[in-house]
Amino acid sequence: MLHALYIIAFAVLSVLAISNLIRNIVMFGTEPRRGPRNSGFGNGPANDSNRSVPHPEMLDEDGRVLDEPLLVMKSISLEDAREQLDALYEGNSDGSSDED
Repeated sequence: MLHALYIIAFAVLSVLAISNLIRNIVMFGTEPRRGPRNSGFGNGPANDSNRSVPHPEMLDEDGRVLDEPLLVMKSISLEDAREQLDALYEGNSDGSSDED
């Protein structure tokens, strides 16, 4: 009798979990078409939700929005990378610490 109760409870929980999964998939699929929602912290009725404020790291010293790439990576060869790592390793291998 107890086994049947476990099976029924597991079946109910699995149906709830699968229905929640399907509801979330449908909600995330339709979210970009609906536009911005007015929920979350700081989105009260006093805020203007149509105006987007850029992140402070996206602004230059004068407060204008940056229009340039923020991350530029330099490609180096494997040999150069190994040489740089060896130089770092050999520079710290003398046993002295730089905590002074």
